Amino acid sequence: MLDGGAVFGVVPKVIWSKRHPADENNFLRFALNCLIVRSDERTILIETGAGSKLPPDMQELYQTKPLLLRNLERLGFAPEDFNAVINTHLHFDHCGWNTMRQGDRLVPTFPRAQYYVQRGEVEHGRLRSERDRMSYRPENYEPLIEAGKMQLLDGDCELFPGISVRVYPGHTRHLQTVLIRSGGQTACFVSDLIPSTYHLRPTWMMAYDLEPLVVIENRHRFYAEAIPENWLAMFSHDLNAPWAYLRQDEKGRYSYQTPELAPAVRAA
Repeated sequence: MLDGGAVFGVVPKVIWSKRHPADENNFLRFALNCLIVRSDERTILIETGAGSKLPPDMQELYQTKPLLLRNLERLGFAPEDFNAVINTHLHFDHCGWNTMRQGDRLVPTFPRAQYYVQRGEVEHGRLRSERDRMSYRPENYEPLIEAGKMQLLDGDCELFPGISVRVYPGHTRHLQTVLIRSGGQTACFVSDLIPSTYHLRPTWMMAYDLEPLVVIENRHRFYAEAIPENWLAMFSHDLNAPWAYLRQDEKGRYSYQTPELAPAVRAA
């Protein structure tokens, strides 16, 4: 549950509420979407949600529920099945299940996985800036770094055949998207560059975005490639359309088209 003003920033409520009505407390329900990618060699998890370690007051405020491991089990996956975990950035709602409490210790939730994030995300989190220090919770990444389980990246790169990361600054200065290429097609987990289909308009941004003008610039940069090449965009926080193909009409307006889901995915 997120405050409407935080989700839509400077867009007036009288406008955004026509598309996404708020409750009596001005809160809106959004998803914490994670993505499993499988190949012959690897099983990869992109994002890990808010996790189970949030203080009680934050759990009550955001109404988070620690469902990831249960949902993975329903799909036939155990934590040990994953070889890699990719975090697009280190806000707590994207990396909370990176670690879990085991007695008085913090241990990797996915013990066989190497974790990947941009080095700049860690460096920014360690600054503990007044603007966003509440979004960075060191228990989600520092134990992994100390154990040599988290690889810090420096910019765009290919992690595995068909799996690469690309930095799109704005929401944070080092947010990375994940590109997946297979069979002549491309999908992109866009993370909080475009958190949901409600945010397709370049100027509909969250108050959490550190650099709003950079967000606009990088959304246009993303659209310039994703739309003509028909990428499947995958969203972090859309409850109803976790992935969609994007379109732009002759007047410059953006829309989306959701693909038919395979039965195994629909069952999730």
